[in-house]
Amino acid sequence: MNRSTRARALTGTALALATAMALTACGGNDDASSDAEPKSSEAAAVKNPIVASYDGGLYVLDGETLKPAKTIELPGFNRVNPAGDEDHVVISTDSGFRVFDTARQEFTDAEFKGAKPGHVVRHGGKTVLFTDGTGEVNVLDPADLAGGKQPRTRSYTSAEPHHGVAIELADGELVTTLGTEEKRTGALVMDKDDKEIARSEDCPGVHGEAAAKGEVVGLGCEDGVLLYKDGKFTKVDAPDDYARTGNQAGSDASPILLGDYKTDPEAELERPTRISLIDTRTAKMKLVDLGTSYSFRSLARGPHGEALVLGTNGVLHVIDPETGKVEKKIDAVGDWTEPLDWQQPRPTLFVRDHTAYVSEPGKRQLHAFDLDSGEKLTSVTLPRGTNELSGTVAGH
Repeated sequence: MNRSTRARALTGTALALATAMALTACGGNDDASSDAEPKSSEAAAVKNPIVASYDGGLYVLDGETLKPAKTIELPGFNRVNPAGDEDHVVISTDSGFRVFDTARQEFTDAEFKGAKPGHVVRHGGKTVLFTDGTGEVNVLDPADLAGGKQPRTRSYTSAEPHHGVAIELADGELVTTLGTEEKRTGALVMDKDDKEIARSEDCPGVHGEAAAKGEVVGLGCEDGVLLYKDGKFTKVDAPDDYARTGNQAGSDASPILLGDYKTDPEAELERPTRISLIDTRTAKMKLVDLGTSYSFRSLARGPHGEALVLGTNGVLHVIDPETGKVEKKIDAVGDWTEPLDWQQPRPTLFVRDHTAYVSEPGKRQLHAFDLDSGEKLTSVTLPRGTNELSGTVAGH
């Protein structure tokens, strides 16, 4: 069964399983509650795995029931990213990127060592790892992760280490950021033979990327968004002199990118209420005020290209990217406040096919929602509140 078919069958399956589990759930509600932490020596088969980090480890959960299958002890602050196939996730650890097999529920031999492992980008059937501490870029085919061995890679090292990001396009072009530890300025493009073919240094503070329909790449700047389209760079100017769009979410189904929008360069932590919608056809930016703030872990896209934003009012906003109209509001979690430290837990949104997964670390809970109906599918209460939230996702 392919992932799309599974997604359509998810509602009935999850509700049936949630009903059965309610007999043993705490409080007799619809939560698949379980404070019994599975020991790391115990493992159960999981469907469409979800992986959530907590302070000191990882939970592996069944994506349909949210039932915990295994707990992995892993010290330090760890980040979780899809690897680009149906079996693996990439964990950013203190020592570098490590590949975790969710089917076997163990780490594989595949590892990319280096200080400050940063962004993991999936696009066009390839997965790109950017190691901030070394400036190294590694491009891999997630199919090569099968068997647990070190995959073959295309490697590139930036002129200087920096907090960067890279993405490989279908024709082999590699778009990667330019910068130093002190200053980030733009991006360059190399062809499949690693020859530079384009460059722009008109993107101060470049951060984050997203790809829209037609393989248009957007890179966030402190004064707008830099687009790479049809072999050249184009700048989308923001309406404010300082306007940081450092986090974006794209969809192959939409020519419009979703971004955050911050306008106070002096803020210790700005809590914006406006989002940006960047039309890659016209190179124009539209701002939408949601009336609630959000965090960098609040942005995602739905299966039809919907723009999704989890607000601090606990509402998951489903937005038409063409009009900016909020078409649906899903009551997902309680009110929350974004912490000052970006590494501290806060409600986090992860979307796979037609299902939105939302964490609620203050209550030690995870929830699953059907995006089409807005209905809650199931919930689980875990022994500890979670931080990062991700899962297996086939490349696109």
